[in-house]
Amino acid sequence: MMPAPKQLTTLIYCYDPMCSWCWGFKPVWQRLQEMLQPQITQGELIIEYRVGGLARDSDQPMPETMQNMLQDTWRNIRQQLGTEFNFDFWHDCQPRRSTYPACRACLVARKHGLEEEMIEQIQHAYYLNAQNPSNNSTLKQCAQNIGIKGDIFDASLKEIEATQTLEREIRGARQLGLNSFPSLALMKNEQVIHIALDYHDANVMAERIQQVLKG
Repeated sequence: MMPAPKQLTTLIYCYDPMCSWCWGFKPVWQRLQEMLQPQITQGELIIEYRVGGLARDSDQPMPETMQNMLQDTWRNIRQQLGTEFNFDFWHDCQPRRSTYPACRACLVARKHGLEEEMIEQIQHAYYLNAQNPSNNSTLKQCAQNIGIKGDIFDASLKEIEATQTLEREIRGARQLGLNSFPSLALMKNEQVIHIALDYHDANVMAERIQQVLKG
């Protein structure tokens, strides 16, 4: 008798490229993926990215109270996790509470198999180089840095906006209960199993995921 095929489970990582906690979580997320590589190689697990969408499109300057709140968040993450931030952003740029453009840029990159690379480019532009990912010029440069031509990026961005691809993905994430960023959840037998995050150690998350896979 042929052995039953291994059941495929999906680990969903829900993020926003302009979410500072996602930036802080990045080293542990990378370590977690390395720890799960045997299960991925054996065909037991696949990883899917879902864009969360923190803040809708806006051309309005960010209120000063929100700017202060976000700077406090950056300081908190830096203190807790040792994450690097370039606070020059807050006086070199005109902040806007708008992450949808950066989310769409990640969807453009996904079409080229470069989503993770785009996330990294946006995070580096924002948190290290004090550039504004709410601006299309910054996002186009990020795309070009990973090999997506500017005209192709612009056309794809317009298509994603016209077809409301981002909005559909956000609704899907909410339906799965992925309401904060970052979030992790396993999809197995159409069941959603949320994975508690540990910003300091990937081991607990890896053990929980492996328990579900064995179960």
